[in-house]
Amino acid sequence: MPLRLDDELTSLTLAPELGGSIAKWTVKATGQALLRNSDQHALAAGTARRLACYPLAPWSNRIAHGGFDCPDGWFALAANSATDPLPIHGSAWQQPWQVIEHTPRQICLQLDSQLPFAYRAQQRFRLIDGRLNIELTVTHLAPRAAWHGLGLHPYFPRTPHTTLCAAAQQIWQCDESRLSTELSALPAGWDFEQACRLPSELVDNAFTGWNGHCRITQADAGYQLDCHASGVDYYILYCPVGQDFFCFEPVSHPTNAHHLPGRPGLHLLQQGQSIDMQFSMQYRALR
Repeated sequence: MPLRLDDELTSLTLAPELGGSIAKWTVKATGQALLRNSDQHALAAGTARRLACYPLAPWSNRIAHGGFDCPDGWFALAANSATDPLPIHGSAWQQPWQVIEHTPRQICLQLDSQLPFAYRAQQRFRLIDGRLNIELTVTHLAPRAAWHGLGLHPYFPRTPHTTLCAAAQQIWQCDESRLSTELSALPAGWDFEQACRLPSELVDNAFTGWNGHCRITQADAGYQLDCHASGVDYYILYCPVGQDFFCFEPVSHPTNAHHLPGRPGLHLLQQGQSIDMQFSMQYRALR
């Protein structure tokens, strides 16, 4: 049986066995997909990266050099995706999660992971009046301290008329491996302080100086999502060329922060210490 939450306006379906992912979030009256809809082919593929949203823990995006340094030594990492030569998005999205609570208004999933070190992750989903709230908490369980980051990776429908409003101050430029290299001013067409359409060129960059607010307007489909994040200061915008989706990822740190000066946005956690974030998306029909 699908794992579902329903409120008066929307319906949420989860796939805990596929990385603790969201399979679909839709408007009940019309069936309109508010996140990328996971059909049976996507579910049968057996990977969170074909679904609507998945958690990022214990880090977001890519890490270079085969691992990262911690106070007690080096944590070696291997590539974990057939489509990327670098370790990407942590390990939570590649493991089955357990349902530890399911009430009419909320579901809590939990993962006890040993990869790449011991940690526990929890996701709590709440749905009320068209508002989906996701709380992600990660607790370090290994004896050796380690650097942690976290985030969420939602996929949104994209049409030529989709607009984004999400003010930021700077962007991390990337090299050909999509690793962050240096901070710069926002390029022309990449300033979303005022709502504007998505760039036609490839974007796969971390934006910093974000206040946590975001609005995605889908005029063709007659709705908007008013979003808010806490516990994270960055977002990664991924706009692949020629696709019918884009990703707006609230994250704690830029790509490859483990190897950037000062490790921006990462947290060195001792055994038993935790970090958390929240991300909410409020559905509103356009008149």
